[in-house]
Amino acid sequence: QVQLVESGGGLVQAGGSLRLSCAASGRTFSTYHMGWFRQVPGKEREFVARISWSRSGSNMYYGDSVAGRFTISRDNAKNTVYLQMNSLKPEDSGVYYCAAQTVVGRADAPANYGYWGQGTQVTVSS
Repeated sequence: QVQLVESGGGLVQAGGSLRLSCAASGRTFSTYHMGWFRQVPGKEREFVARISWSRSGSNMYYGDSVAGRFTISRDNAKNTVYLQMNSLKPEDSGVYYCAAQTVVGRADAPANYGYWGQGTQVTVSS
């Protein structure tokens, strides 16, 4: 069982930066691939980024709309995953969710994630 709590959302002007954090409980956190998704009302949940776990190191994977601007990282000692968001655009606004992947498969498929946080709101003004 993993419980996830996001923080760090807020209001920022276009071009600015925010860092989201996701604190996880559970002794097996370090063995999960961890992802970030976002959602706006009326739209499907959109994949943002995922960081994998393996004994040889982590791999990062990004959605096309955020690649080059966002960076995902993790600190297993602190049971925390981060999402550094730079050069923010109004279209980056939404509720950002942290999730733990529990099903082997595509990193960008929400159905492959079994644990979700409650979300944190990010609003980017133009």
